[in-house]
Amino acid sequence: MPYALPAARVLGLTLLLLSAAPTALAAEGWSVVPAAGGAADGRSSVYAEGAPGTVLQDAVSVLNPGPRPLTLRLRGADADNTADGAFTVRERPADEGAWIAFAGHADGRRTAVRELSLRVPAHTRADVPFTIGVPAGAAPGDHPGAIVASGEGRVSAVRVQLRVPGPALSALTVEHVRVGGGRISYELVNRGTTVLAPRLAVHVGGAFGTLLDRGPRALRFELLPGRRVTLHEAWTDPPALDAADVRLTVTAAGGVRSTATAAVRFVPWGAVAGAGGALAALGALFAVRRRRPAGVRRPWRRGRRVRDDGANEQPRTEVELTGAVS
Repeated sequence: MPYALPAARVLGLTLLLLSAAPTALAAEGWSVVPAAGGAADGRSSVYAEGAPGTVLQDAVSVLNPGPRPLTLRLRGADADNTADGAFTVRERPADEGAWIAFAGHADGRRTAVRELSLRVPAHTRADVPFTIGVPAGAAPGDHPGAIVASGEGRVSAVRVQLRVPGPALSALTVEHVRVGGGRISYELVNRGTTVLAPRLAVHVGGAFGTLLDRGPRALRFELLPGRRVTLHEAWTDPPALDAADVRLTVTAAGGVRSTATAAVRFVPWGAVAGAGGALAALGALFAVRRRRPAGVRRPWRRGRRVRDDGANEQPRTEVELTGAVS
């Protein structure tokens, strides 16, 4: 577990031979885990807590089960969320990542460095101590970070969760709810100073009853302070014709709760367009039958005709009209 140290204390490096590397680990190559633990005993990340002005110490282990030595680079980084909530790190540290230091050498003497080049022999585990120097002005709350190891064409990281004691704010909002493409899209924003594990409940009510009702469930990721992510909830069988109200409710530990709604109308536009086209065709046909061009006379009656303008005219026989000679 992390503990406070004098700021001037310099960290060391321990190398241990691996008597037997796990098969899965050997297949994947080198790895980095929290020292003296990792997933084997439930310690999948490093947790540290310290007041401003203190220096905390812990360690990570780099395991090389392979048959040849390798050289890796270790550095501190600020943790981040990807656009869809996955864990990642920022390239340039400005928070906890900038407070992490390793034992290095400069001008022939040992000193604290922000980046460490480490050579690990074959079949060896290297325990690498590091320090977290909490600055005097550090704000209370969570400061998520990571130790990133890179080399041999791979990058791996150990999460380092630092908490600074003091008044902390837990706040979360759900925003910009929209429906389309067989899913409900929305955004989550962590507006507080603590890491949150959100839970989502979905309810959609239609004109004739409930269309969708999903109770609260964990979203399987942690939303870091100040981060915004865009998420999607599958809804593959919406109604063809209805007026619906979508309500999303997000909760988290500490009494955090936020709700957002959206109204959506489902209209079968294909059927509407087909019906509209049929009505338009019927209307056009009716208009053509009603309309007569100027100068067109009414049909002939047997033996005579009647002029459209109502003027009197002597009847003529069909023979006269056609010009036939008897």
